[in-house]
Amino acid sequence: MPKLSVIVPFYNVQQFAPDTLRSLRMNARPDFEFVLVDDKSTDETPAILERAAEQLSDVAQVRYVRHEVNGGLATARNTGLDAARGEYLTFLDGDDWLARGYLAELVGAIDALGCDFVRTDHVQATARARTVHRVPVGRREEVLNPREAILPADRTTSVDYAYAWAGAYHRRLLDRGLLHFTDGLRTAEDRPWIWKLHREAESFAVVSLLGVFYRRGVASSLTQIGDARQLDFIRAFDQVIEETAADPDADRLLPKAVRTYCAIIAHHLSDESKWEPDVAKELRVRSAAAIRRMPQGALGDVLDTMDLRRSAKLRRLRRRITTAKAAA
Repeated sequence: MPKLSVIVPFYNVQQFAPDTLRSLRMNARPDFEFVLVDDKSTDETPAILERAAEQLSDVAQVRYVRHEVNGGLATARNTGLDAARGEYLTFLDGDDWLARGYLAELVGAIDALGCDFVRTDHVQATARARTVHRVPVGRREEVLNPREAILPADRTTSVDYAYAWAGAYHRRLLDRGLLHFTDGLRTAEDRPWIWKLHREAESFAVVSLLGVFYRRGVASSLTQIGDARQLDFIRAFDQVIEETAADPDADRLLPKAVRTYCAIIAHHLSDESKWEPDVAKELRVRSAAAIRRMPQGALGDVLDTMDLRRSAKLRRLRRRITTAKAAA
């Protein structure tokens, strides 16, 4: 069994894939496994991966899988999870990269702590600018209860730091069904995943490692595109609400889930200029429907305690719902 499997989905990233693959080579060990998943790229990415798989096999264990149909990031990660054999698992996106030696440090950290998963800080790379982003948990190098790290509801917490590639995960989580993503989600795929992990895993820790470089501002990234795929955040957060409502601690946890969902809706509504006109209209309609589906008691408390600018946007949507019902 490999000590660590690194799952790396690629889709039309011929410009960036060489950097990603070079960084894997700088982290390679004979007991590490690199699972390279091409999500039906239409550029030169498959050719790059075929060459890299052969070259990397000299320094690590390599699996290369190619999708026959493009399925999106969540589905590609699931393919990698199904192929991975490691004791520990981690992720990397096909346009990001790692610092030399980072993976060995990551494995050393989770080995020493003996917990279900660890989370790490990361470096955001926008052109030549570099910004460090920290896990919003103050206690470090200490095993903690992941369920308790969901709260408090009115602060940024560990479930808001949803980056799957910022950490490592013991295989027992995969065996329990806690590491797979919701198939077909094109964006916000990390959100139901991180909530499930924190509700159902037994232990985690935050370690002060900086080694993942997250590339921002890529023109082809879904975070930069205002088409209908971005609306998958609604399906993702509906899942968070539904699963959290079924949790034994729903009374404690739902206010946090509702607050986060509301904040994301308000964020997207405040930036409607990035959306295609038809998609902007659909955003308003589907956001209004999402507000109607939320637990109304928790929603009222959230709107009363959010900042005025965001709560005003959401109250307007809520009033439209009420007015439409009255008219009907």
